[in-house]
Amino acid sequence: MKSYALVLPMVLLHLFLGALPNLIAQRTPETYIAFKTTDHIDIDGQDDEASWQKAMYSTPFIDIEGEKVPKYRTRMKMLYDDRYLYILAKLEEPHIWGTLKQRDTVIFYNNDFEVFIDPDGDTHNYYELELNALNTVWDLFLTKPYRNSATVLDSWDIQGLKSAISIAGTLNDPSDVDDHWMVELAIPWAVLVEASKSNDPPQNEFWRINFSRVNWQFDLNGRNYSRKKDEKGKYLPEYNWVWSPQGVINMHEPEHWGYVYFSDQKVGADVTFTIPNDEHIKWSLYREYRKKFTSADNVPLKNIDVSGKTIELFTDEHQSGWNIWAISPFSGRKLSIDHDGKFNAKEE
Repeated sequence: MKSYALVLPMVLLHLFLGALPNLIAQRTPETYIAFKTTDHIDIDGQDDEASWQKAMYSTPFIDIEGEKVPKYRTRMKMLYDDRYLYILAKLEEPHIWGTLKQRDTVIFYNNDFEVFIDPDGDTHNYYELELNALNTVWDLFLTKPYRNSATVLDSWDIQGLKSAISIAGTLNDPSDVDDHWMVELAIPWAVLVEASKSNDPPQNEFWRINFSRVNWQFDLNGRNYSRKKDEKGKYLPEYNWVWSPQGVINMHEPEHWGYVYFSDQKVGADVTFTIPNDEHIKWSLYREYRKKFTSADNVPLKNIDVSGKTIELFTDEHQSGWNIWAISPFSGRKLSIDHDGKFNAKEE
């Protein structure tokens, strides 16, 4: 496992911000329907296959806190077949640059595109993948969010990953104005299902997924790009633009990620997806969890209303910790979050 000494200041910032209750009202997470492909997908950084042409783009990315509109537009598409999950992202950018060429280096020190995947939605055992415009990859497996003292498996790799970058412009050339760069990925299901509750690719099910784009202001030394510094020599903060807003400057709160529903229909079909009511209960449980997690006092729980139903929340203290739970009036399941932040749903 590589040293995280270089990353520690940013990780500490994320831990601090992530430990705070969300000060901005959390928006309903974004949703996307991923369809099956109708033709073979070549991973070349282009979207000229019929399947990509039929696939709908996501809503444009927004600032990570959910308030500001980014300077440059970013959108993504998704498809799948029996072997791969496909992702294509288009990132508008007038100056496309990159310097990091070693795999598993800290890619977000360049402008990058990031993917976060939690297959079973329990906020534990999830994947992170980052790429820059040079197609340099950093892939990680996290046992849980940083707030819960995560173990980060940096030596873990997505075996069989395919990735490609195309550039509408010129890489690392400040003499012209670029238009955009595109990321295309094929992630094997054989790897993704390792953290799911099934050995098969999901069909007519949803996973929790989010996407992020890190964008830096830059300095030029001749023709060489670098992150911009202030008058004291400190790097200016990066912009974080995401598909589904987090409400805080922290991607590692998986309960805020978007919902991707994997339809069993071919791309172009007319399919709708609505976030289940149990997920609305889950959001409320996590709001109460964050209050309890960050407070030394016992914070009283408040009943919640979901789709016209009043739902009582409970907390249990036990020898190994505590948990918050509710009985869903919609499914009859017991929905709970333990002291370590892990979500569980079981039939009563």
